[in-house]
Amino acid sequence: MSRLAQTEGLTDIQREILSTVRDFVDKEILPVATELEHRDEYPTAIVEGLKELGLFGLMIPEEYGGLGESLLTYALCVEEIARGWMSVSGIINTHFIVAYMLKQHGTEEQKEYFLPKMALGEIRGAFSMSEPGLGSDVSAITSKAVRDGDEYVLNGQKMWLTNGGTSTLVAVLCRTGDAQEGIPPHKAMTTFLIEKEPGFGEVRPGLTIPGKIDKMGYKGVDTTELIMDGLRIPADRVLGGMPNRGFYQMMDGVEVGRVNVAARGSGVARRAFELGVAYAQQRHTFGKPIAQHQAIQFKLAEMGTKVEAAHAMMVNAARKKDSGARNDLEAGMAKYLASEYCKEVVEDAFRIHGGYGFSKEYEIERLYREAPMLLIGEGTAEIQKMIIGRRLLEEYRTQD
Repeated sequence: MSRLAQTEGLTDIQREILSTVRDFVDKEILPVATELEHRDEYPTAIVEGLKELGLFGLMIPEEYGGLGESLLTYALCVEEIARGWMSVSGIINTHFIVAYMLKQHGTEEQKEYFLPKMALGEIRGAFSMSEPGLGSDVSAITSKAVRDGDEYVLNGQKMWLTNGGTSTLVAVLCRTGDAQEGIPPHKAMTTFLIEKEPGFGEVRPGLTIPGKIDKMGYKGVDTTELIMDGLRIPADRVLGGMPNRGFYQMMDGVEVGRVNVAARGSGVARRAFELGVAYAQQRHTFGKPIAQHQAIQFKLAEMGTKVEAAHAMMVNAARKKDSGARNDLEAGMAKYLASEYCKEVVEDAFRIHGGYGFSKEYEIERLYREAPMLLIGEGTAEIQKMIIGRRLLEEYRTQD
């Protein structure tokens, strides 16, 4: 077991779950990850293994067939999975955001219908907020839903759906009518639960998933667009049953997502450190292993410290959310620090490998292409800084 990234205060059940996931990663993911990634191949066998372990129901309450575990347990599992292959952690992340949103905000009928099937992995979730022209400006959403009797008619284009092709349930944020004068745009948005067939092309009348977006890294998992053209959705598939609450529901889910990204950053950084420290002891220059050169030891010291710091902040953010307290400050800090440190640790491991790091035969080459996605996912560093800065001013506001 790694000396780094240990977590104090875990229960016996949490330790057993983590041990099981760690063994699965070492035996079933690491040996095949790079090969599958180079082929951009969906890891079907790995996903089936995760279903057998019950990980798709990890945070779903026991009354709906899940394991009823905490966000901390989930984040620590994600950290282990990302250490093996970050794309696999992405497959379960959006699924869990949707399951979390259903648990927190869904009607009882929606919970009873979706959550037991999601716990088994029979229904797989995707999360859709972004659009081609808006980036992090959620208030600029143009996808629109108009009420028509007992249905809504949805039109618009969504972007960057993880699991867009393989999912069978997508939580989609749309504008529900034009905001009235004096009403902020975010108070006129609604989350819709859209069921669809897996695959590409027209996956239900009025809904098209064009195909996979070709990416620099984060391969294997399918990232897609989503196009709605006269898509008709029953009114009972509005999350929570009431319109115009979608922005708050999505932001609640994004907080979970930011803890997840922090966990992924911690996991990828830890793997990069493992690769770097191992190679530094194998590679010889000037008659001795490069690990004995002070310059490399300094690099390893910085890398190990960053791994430890990212893990600690991720754990803190998860525990804050589990307590029921507001955690946007902690989640923003954890996501920002872990993604930046991940990039730096991966680059240092890449440098330690020298020319071999540029070869696709070495695992570090894959990590070098994967790390940049964490700088963008669930909000850029600049967005995190805005959130952090505003929250700090709230906490430390002086008297006028």
